[in-house]
Amino acid sequence: MVPPGQNSDDDGREILFEFRPIGNQVRVAAIDPETGVEVIVIAPRNAAQSDMQRIATAKLLRQLAKESGR
Repeated sequence: MVPPGQNSDDDGREILFEFRPIGNQVRVAAIDPETGVEVIVIAPRNAAQSDMQRIATAKLLRQLAKESGR
């Protein structure tokens, strides 16, 4: 298991990431620590970490917008 990482989106919102290899894939969790909202994406193991983070961030931001009623 890879330890969780941190990053922020363009608005400065903190996002926590966890990368967990599973066979030929990687399970990527993106978590908003303020709300506890978590999303999961599955990516090929050979994908670039920056691409996995970008996709997980986009999914998390969509989920946060959906939950806030935007």
